[in-house]
Amino acid sequence: MNPVVIDIRAAEDARDVVHRAVQTLVEGRLVAFPTETVYGLAASALSADAVSRLLEAKGRREGHPLALAVKSADDALDYVPDLGTLGRRLARRCWPGPVTLVADNSHPDSLIPRLPEAVQQAIVPSGTVGLRVPAHDLILEVLRMMAGPIALSSANLTGGDDPFTAEQVVEQLGERVDLVLDDGRTRFAQASTVVRVHDREFQILREGVVNEATLKRLSSLMLLVVCTGNTCRSPMAERLARQQIAERLGCRLEELEDRSVIVMSAGIASGPGGAPSPHAVEVMKSMGLDLSDHRSQPVREQLVRHADLILTMTRGHHEAIVSKWPEAAGRTHLLCRDGGDVADPIGGPVELYRACAQQMATELSHWIDELPL
Repeated sequence: MNPVVIDIRAAEDARDVVHRAVQTLVEGRLVAFPTETVYGLAASALSADAVSRLLEAKGRREGHPLALAVKSADDALDYVPDLGTLGRRLARRCWPGPVTLVADNSHPDSLIPRLPEAVQQAIVPSGTVGLRVPAHDLILEVLRMMAGPIALSSANLTGGDDPFTAEQVVEQLGERVDLVLDDGRTRFAQASTVVRVHDREFQILREGVVNEATLKRLSSLMLLVVCTGNTCRSPMAERLARQQIAERLGCRLEELEDRSVIVMSAGIASGPGGAPSPHAVEVMKSMGLDLSDHRSQPVREQLVRHADLILTMTRGHHEAIVSKWPEAAGRTHLLCRDGGDVADPIGGPVELYRACAQQMATELSHWIDELPL
């Protein structure tokens, strides 16, 4: 019996497709989902029978683990609480997206031991688990409605060609799959990059959409400094932080990115492309730093999501970020540890800018001493 194929591009209501997929999974049957990489074959990770059917459908050999698809980076921590600094950083920056993170499965608070024994053997055959948050609205909506995670693999026979279309899924799996959701050719038409993460380093286990150079940048420590207009305080603080970090690492300023450190600044009420204050440029020059090439930028969702540490000049800036991006609350702090503000020198004499820079340099030194460089 051939699988049911639904062209989701022609569906009158996408919610009906989501509900159909959820029902199929809950009943212990298999669904082929489009993702941004390849079509994936999915089974409820709460059902040992369903996962057994998935392995049988693929002709999967023992010892070749299935991935665990979850709905978010926060959700992943339920299964790998000790994902580590680097793992959390990559999860925050890469997901949803074409990266599978492989981490140790050893934490006593992990929810994996609550899955059926046969499912555990399928996803953690050798002490590590692969986690994935696909970047496709359909499967993400299904994951949000499911009571647990999904066991996921490519929707093909083991050793077969990667399936980039629903037709290729049907051609390879036929009646082994119950429901195929057709969204045309996948966006990247390439497998996800599989990355083994440790606390401070990573190893690519399978080349895919995201290359090593991009992963290296995504794995860098990132400090974001925020003020109002991104023309005075935060750009000066950015340059001062770069200087202090370079001194601590014993490298030149231009080598910081090669040492996996990124320092940026932005403004809560900034427009893009604004030049720095002339007084700010003058003060930085007197401290051996060039600010003349700085151009302002607003605080954006991606900057906040990528930042490991966000330092704000005032309580107002802190509140603005946390209220808009509450998930960043644990990474967002006032620059001044006594809870005070760094006053805006805009419109004042150069001496006011100099005092502001000296205050920020002192406060930054405390934070930089604690960075895991």
